[in-house]
Amino acid sequence: MQHSQAQEAHTVTIDPVGDESRQAWNDFIASHPLGSFYHLYEWKALNESVLGHSTDYLVARDKLGTIQGALPLTTVQSRLFGRILCSVPFVNFGGPVAAHTKVASRLVEHAMVLAEAQGANYLELRCASPLDTTLPASLKKVSLTVSLPADPEALWRSFSSKHRNNIRRAQKRGLEVHSGRLDLFNDFYSVLEESWRDLGTPLYSPKYFKTILAAFGEQTRVFVCSLGGEPIAVALNGYFNGTVEGMWAGNSRRSRDLEANYVLYLEMLRDACARGFNKFHLGRSTADSTGEQFKMKWNAEIAQLYWYFYRPDGGSMPDLNVDNPRYRRAIRVWRRLPLWATRLIGPQVARLIP
Repeated sequence: MQHSQAQEAHTVTIDPVGDESRQAWNDFIASHPLGSFYHLYEWKALNESVLGHSTDYLVARDKLGTIQGALPLTTVQSRLFGRILCSVPFVNFGGPVAAHTKVASRLVEHAMVLAEAQGANYLELRCASPLDTTLPASLKKVSLTVSLPADPEALWRSFSSKHRNNIRRAQKRGLEVHSGRLDLFNDFYSVLEESWRDLGTPLYSPKYFKTILAAFGEQTRVFVCSLGGEPIAVALNGYFNGTVEGMWAGNSRRSRDLEANYVLYLEMLRDACARGFNKFHLGRSTADSTGEQFKMKWNAEIAQLYWYFYRPDGGSMPDLNVDNPRYRRAIRVWRRLPLWATRLIGPQVARLIP
């Protein structure tokens, strides 16, 4: 079997594809267990037209022209981080999707050559499972996923009594949750920009999120938790292949005292159950962080994420995280800026932070 796979991998051809291959790309992603919402072809145009980055969406085809592997790559160039070839930037994970391990290795090798040809400072592959490679990997990020029963009440019963009491306490405060799409966009963005400013993180432009909602249509959903008509906690989710992807979320300072996230997350999980999804991916977290602890309350299972790096110059892995002293001062300054200032300059900075 291994010999057969090696032969198949050796005979595949790897080429970049354009819009004519969109449906074939998405069909292959949908057929593979590692294919995710973040691998869908629509992200290519988003990163190109809205964020202004170049992309190379690679497919490996066999002799019959059948797709055996796919690797979405985006080049992000900034003065702060250098030139980065990444699969995939700005979202939770990506990496190669392939019918065989050897085909995945061929795609990785091709990406390494591409990084060298582009003069990239490094190649970054954000993977939800380990690759058969000698490339070094950062293990600082984990993924947390809730398995969903068909019955929302079974989900409720699966929580600990302490967690159910926390949810009930928050529910008694009169919080309401609504879901929609562009009709809730203004509420969503107003809360998100305050939340991300308080975290010290630049936020993408309204156009970026609106384009996501337009490009993916019914595969996306916005949730807004409000008190007395005031939005205080929000989320934007993606829906694909039985899995809900929690992509962006935020909450106002007021929501923290009201514990609004307990009500928001319960309603999102119940909605996913009722709509027949079997997994809710709560996004990535730094290992042992407060974010990880909150997600664990929902019976989320932890899975290691593997962020592989290749430096054409042979240097060490980059230390791109909020604990790096190089970035701490910038984060502190950002937190003190007024919203009008972060709204003005945030999108130009956010598009350069992969």
